[in-house]
Amino acid sequence: DQIFIGQGIGFLGNGATNVIFPLTTFAMAFSLMIGDGAASFMSLMLGKKEERKAAQGTASALVFIVVSGLAIAILFLLLLEPLCRVFGATDAILPYALDYGRIIALGLPFCAICSGYASIIRADGSPKYNMVGLLTGCVLNLIGDPLFIFVFKMGVKGAALATIIGQIANAIINVCYIPHMKSVAIHKSDIRDGFGTLPSVLKLGISSFISQM
Repeated sequence: DQIFIGQGIGFLGNGATNVIFPLTTFAMAFSLMIGDGAASFMSLMLGKKEERKAAQGTASALVFIVVSGLAIAILFLLLLEPLCRVFGATDAILPYALDYGRIIALGLPFCAICSGYASIIRADGSPKYNMVGLLTGCVLNLIGDPLFIFVFKMGVKGAALATIIGQIANAIINVCYIPHMKSVAIHKSDIRDGFGTLPSVLKLGISSFISQM
């Protein structure tokens, strides 16, 4: 985004992405806390031969990743302008930051699925599958940036749209993997029964949250 925005819009557009980046970092930190925590929890429970508990922890984490992504997106949309000011937006940069940030915020639930589910997929022994999703999102973003910025003249909105299109594609690929997990078989009842495992999951993932922040 920075390269294409710099060429197509200029330094005010680059300033806008720098203002929004800390917000996306926070959202990713939260999803990594849940995803890495769930991956560690699943591995620990499988090591103890407690397959059902591993499935419950994983199921509850999968749902909580989506819920947290939605909650953070709503929070950011409601508080976007003051948050932009906190992270250094000047009067000149603010309109660009708001245009970019509103669209990026809409993609945060998909961003959460991209990063959070990726940890679980890798822990399930499928890093190549995870890489396919990641590369698909990157390629779509790389195609979308010049298309929306230079062809359709959408400015920073185009860069943001290209970003979330890549995230949506990555998220869909990750979601499609879950019914085919190799280590655990997840049932609907595991979601309901597994919420009691969330404190353990979050505790195992807190180091990922801290390092990302």
